[in-house]
Amino acid sequence: MERTRGPKVTKTQGDQLSQELLKLCKTLADTGGRKALAGRLAGLSQVETKSTSTDMVTEFDRATEKYIVDEIRRLRPTDSIIGEEGASVVGTSGVTWCIDPIDGTTNFLYALPGWSVSIGVSDEKGPLVGVVYIPALDEMFHAIRNQGAYLNNKQIFCNNTSDLSKALVCTGFSYLPENRTIQSRRVAKFIHQVRDIRRFGAASIDICFVACGRLDAYFEENLYQWDIAAAELIAIESGARSGNFSGGSSTPKEFMVTCPAMFDKLSNLVIASSSKD
Repeated sequence: MERTRGPKVTKTQGDQLSQELLKLCKTLADTGGRKALAGRLAGLSQVETKSTSTDMVTEFDRATEKYIVDEIRRLRPTDSIIGEEGASVVGTSGVTWCIDPIDGTTNFLYALPGWSVSIGVSDEKGPLVGVVYIPALDEMFHAIRNQGAYLNNKQIFCNNTSDLSKALVCTGFSYLPENRTIQSRRVAKFIHQVRDIRRFGAASIDICFVACGRLDAYFEENLYQWDIAAAELIAIESGARSGNFSGGSSTPKEFMVTCPAMFDKLSNLVIASSSKD
């Protein structure tokens, strides 16, 4: 989607803007998430599939995105918006919102707590504000560029683990069965070289768990921009390092985030374990 260039702003104006955006992100994530949680507890009536038979979408995915998008358009009508469930608005302000209304829909479907509302905001310099709210745990992660990462307004930091054998590593698997087979074989090749493997099912939460030290590393491939738009900023602001599997710039196609001293070691391990032999 094309990102339009907005007017230049001073540092003071930029600080004020980022605080305003953060406040709005938190309000939208909190309200949208609580509504979705209440709806799930009351029961689902519409469950459909998207890319595969295991890629689910519910009425609350769509309703949550609609609520968030409608509020952004009401309060910030010149911003651009991208949403997992189809939102696509080209604005003129230079500010772009990237929304995953329910990240971890399968967890949501099964009433597991591991799902979030993820909202990232970027400007011409890149990610500016990120909020990931986990309604079932009432945990709100947030970050503003160059201002640290926070969980429920308390500053968080990633671990400083450097020993790969002591690393708790998280990953995810594709909706496509044939890709899951390949990915599971990779993990089987190196699981004995790390502390253990976890698979929770929501990229934004996995990345935030690295940020707050509940995990030492996370990697996955074939994600989407809304999966990482908010959480990657939170992880970076916690001190973590992100990139693709080879250590280049991160992309949704290949995403890895770890304790800084562990990145290269895990990178080598994942690449070595990806061979077909």
